[in-house]
Amino acid sequence: MNIDYKTSIEIDSGYEINELRPVITYSEDIQNAKCANSHAHPRGQIISCSSGVMEIVTKCNIWIVNPLQSVWIASNEEHQVFFPNNVKVITAFIDKSKLKNLPKDSFAFDNSNFLNSLLEKIISFSNPNKFTQQQNRVLEVFLDEISTLEPSTTFLPTSQDERVKIVVDDLMDNFSSKNTIDYYADKSSVSPRTLSRLFNKELGMSFGDWRMRLKLIEAVKQLGENKSVKEIAFDLGYENVSSFTAIFKKHFGKTPTSYLMK
Repeated sequence: MNIDYKTSIEIDSGYEINELRPVITYSEDIQNAKCANSHAHPRGQIISCSSGVMEIVTKCNIWIVNPLQSVWIASNEEHQVFFPNNVKVITAFIDKSKLKNLPKDSFAFDNSNFLNSLLEKIISFSNPNKFTQQQNRVLEVFLDEISTLEPSTTFLPTSQDERVKIVVDDLMDNFSSKNTIDYYADKSSVSPRTLSRLFNKELGMSFGDWRMRLKLIEAVKQLGENKSVKEIAFDLGYENVSSFTAIFKKHFGKTPTSYLMK
């Protein structure tokens, strides 16, 4: 996932504390960019994209987000956002005065047409200095929808444990690796049994399951970059397209070709 990002962007709306502006929206076409720094702000945030694929990283998770999904970033959650290639980003920052009934943890979720329509309506308000009564009514429905969101399983847990980080970083730099857990245990100076136990404890899944999820999430990212299924399969170390397609469909319920179709 190492990319030489050409542009750093800064968006300050998440830091504004102002009950009269309960939601501040932002949308832009962004190419090969990232947020200037890992950051946290008092406003909660929904991050979406209508085209392209984003990578959102917190201390505990990595999400690869496509137009079918969004991410809820809880208040004061440190995060970094990357925009490889061309991305149409859509985001809403929600004032801390409106966060009482909203999720306390960050997570990715599957988009609904209703929530998308509400977000589009709020964007059309053009960030007024004070919401009207009618605008506030739309906002309350929007917030109610956020309060009922359920996390999706399309995420990659991470860990601050240095032994796990060595393995995770190596795997993320070499998606096609076929090295065994013994190889990575030696690299992180622990026994295979200890490394296996660390993955289950720190990441909530086995070494093999984590590596498979890494490949699948990278596949979603590359699909968003319009790479062919064949190219992705071999880039991720699969011996043939059919085995890659079968695993992808088993995990996501759709073939790679149909995954990003709305």
